[in-house]
Amino acid sequence: MNKTKIVCTIGPATSSEEALRELHAVGMDMARLNGSHADLDWHRGVIARLRKVLPTTPILMDIPGRKIRTVQLKHEPSFREGETIILTTDQSHDGSEKVPVNYANLHRDLAAGNTVLADDGTLKFTVEKVEGQDIHLRAEGDGTLRSRKGINVPFVNLQTAPVTDRDRSMLAFCVENGVDYVGISFVESGAHVEEIKKVIGGASPRVVAKVENRGGLAHVDEIARVSDALMIDRGDLSVETSIEDVVLNQKRVIEVARSHAKPVIVATEMLHTMIEQRFPTKAEVSDITNAVLDGCAATMLSGETAVGSYWRECVALMRSVVDKADAFQHPVAETAAKLEQRSQLPDAVEDAVALLCRQLPISKIVTISVSGFAAERISSRRPRQEIICASNDPRTVRATNLLHGTRGVFVDIPFSKTTTDHIPACLKALFDQKEILPEDLIIVIAVGYPKSGNRMNLIQTHVVSDLADTLGWA
Repeated sequence: MNKTKIVCTIGPATSSEEALRELHAVGMDMARLNGSHADLDWHRGVIARLRKVLPTTPILMDIPGRKIRTVQLKHEPSFREGETIILTTDQSHDGSEKVPVNYANLHRDLAAGNTVLADDGTLKFTVEKVEGQDIHLRAEGDGTLRSRKGINVPFVNLQTAPVTDRDRSMLAFCVENGVDYVGISFVESGAHVEEIKKVIGGASPRVVAKVENRGGLAHVDEIARVSDALMIDRGDLSVETSIEDVVLNQKRVIEVARSHAKPVIVATEMLHTMIEQRFPTKAEVSDITNAVLDGCAATMLSGETAVGSYWRECVALMRSVVDKADAFQHPVAETAAKLEQRSQLPDAVEDAVALLCRQLPISKIVTISVSGFAAERISSRRPRQEIICASNDPRTVRATNLLHGTRGVFVDIPFSKTTTDHIPACLKALFDQKEILPEDLIIVIAVGYPKSGNRMNLIQTHVVSDLADTLGWA
């Protein structure tokens, strides 16, 4: 089982059944779809293929949200420093004279003197004037403005609604097609996440809040509290803040998220060199290693696997790097989260499990949970033992496969609210599937007689061979 997970973006290079199988074989744990690219029919087809060939692999779909991009262009203009480029909110242009963007109000939000950045900050412009729907920019360097590239306007407050009509349409698509997680761009408050969850209207898909600007950093604690996971999008984050602070902000976000037992995905340019080259830079390898040591749940590949020439080698290398980092890392059960107040029952259960895992030769941790809550909490403490999340909800099984050191296993067993009979039944199912073995000493975390707010109130330890003898398992 993989401890730190790898998220691979699926694109033209990797969308076939054969490529999806190979991605999984070399190390992919979660598949990501970027809603800013391709159309929904294409995404629907990829989701169907993923469910066919990798039924337990969770799917994350990023929806554009408040992300500003250039549209698909027939002509991608090149320019020299000092020349003028015209952005426009008029969608009738093709890039030959003016470059349309997908945000209809951008011309209303900008004024002369504002800075505009494009393509993760590699292109810089200054607004010279705004005429109608046209924004005249002076290029601060040479470059080419390409299709569907991100546009950032740091220090400008955009007048967009937190949830757009397009967001609602794409969220409906995610619900309809059984996506496990949705990634929400430019989240700036807990209220934004709550509004997204209201639109979803149920437990799935779960919400990954992307922290990628000043507002997200300022409110990361409340965002982590209500989200199901966080993603650190370092491309936009470096542009919206400063490139010098990116690594420090990454460490801060991971620390805050783990204090709320929420997994964190670290994204952007982790192996960017390997889009076109077979070998990475030493800095890229160092970056991946340090993300794992910081405590992320997953590292992510974007263009490397979507359109890259060496996607197999890329995933295999990342798998090797994160596994070595996991092997090096000491258990951090006591230091994972800086919590000044740990007075709730789940907190005490976490502490007890951490103590037992240190003092006993526990080989596996089993959480029995419909929602996966117990697995989330235990995973945040980074025990050295693997965590098996046994659930009778296939969505939970897939979703918990994102968590550090955790593997979801489906058990076709009804969970009782008035007895604990389902617990030995789940353990027998795991025994029959050879997920737990006679020689294992396991610790079991579950909830007995659940009511509102009553979670993780039961801990058991068992030698599996003793269970098999006592309960008559074959």
